[in-house]
Amino acid sequence: MNDQELEAIEANVRLAVEQLGPLSEVDFGLNEESVEWVEGFIERRRCRPDFDPEGIDGLVGVLGSFLGACLVAATGGDWRKTGDGWGVLLPDGSTAFPFVKVRKQLRDGVESGESIASFYRVAVHFIAAGRLRENPAAGD
Repeated sequence: MNDQELEAIEANVRLAVEQLGPLSEVDFGLNEESVEWVEGFIERRRCRPDFDPEGIDGLVGVLGSFLGACLVAATGGDWRKTGDGWGVLLPDGSTAFPFVKVRKQLRDGVESGESIASFYRVAVHFIAAGRLRENPAAGD
C-alpha cells in the first residue's frame, strides 16, 4: 500500500468536509445525507456554462476520496489499491470504486443513470451487507 497516496486521499476528504460542509445546510460528514448533497453539487456543477468535462481530475480526486471515506465509515471497509486503481474493499470481499463512479456522474449525469447516491446505497445496504447473494435474480 502506498502511504503517500492514502495520505492524499485523507487530505482530499478533509478538504471536501471543510469546503462543502458550510455550503451544504446538512449535518455534513461521512454519511448518506452528505453523499446525497454531493450528488446534487455535482449536478449543479455540470449545469454551469464554464463546466469542462475534460478538466475534472481534481474534482474527481476530492469527491471520489470523500465518497470512498463515506463507504469506509458505513461498512467498516478499507481502502485498497488494485490493478483498476484505488477502491474500497467491502466486508463481503467485493471492491467499490468511488473515483470511477464520481467521474461517470460528472461526465454523464444522473439523467444517464450515474448516481453516486445510488452507488452508495447499493454498496452499503446490499453489497456490503451480503443481501445481493441472499436474493439471486429471478430466472437464474
